[in-house]
Amino acid sequence: MKKITPFLWFDDQAEEALRFYVSVFKNSKILEVTPGPGGKASTVRADLDGLELIGLNAGPKFTFTEAISLFVDCNDQAEVDALWAKLSANGGEEGNCGWVKDRFGLWWQIVPKALGELMGDPDRAKAKRVVDAMLKMKKIDVAGLERAHRG
Repeated sequence: MKKITPFLWFDDQAEEALRFYVSVFKNSKILEVTPGPGGKASTVRADLDGLELIGLNAGPKFTFTEAISLFVDCNDQAEVDALWAKLSANGGEEGNCGWVKDRFGLWWQIVPKALGELMGDPDRAKAKRVVDAMLKMKKIDVAGLERAHRG
């Protein structure tokens, strides 16, 4: 196990959620399932493309909020589109500015590399136009950011 590992509290869907996440992200796998009472997993450990996560089935006392999210650095629009579609499907929810909540209630930030590059332009007017455009988006649209950058 890594020194620091995100630990996610689920009602009773930890195994279902982590198996879903493993199916969404390349180079991912379930590492361990610890049995719990009634045949459900107690904990599930997974590697999501290098990030180790642990899911715990612990009942409905706590739920996820936007106060915690997982940031995904995407290479291009195609990767943004694919991840957005998978994470928002089957009861997920589109948020603003590249945020999406999956059907288990966990928030993700699906962000193309171009956003940081364009927002970091030393020409502050161009960077501001990019930020203003991003603030109007749900899923980040690289072409829209580039148009805003050009003015």
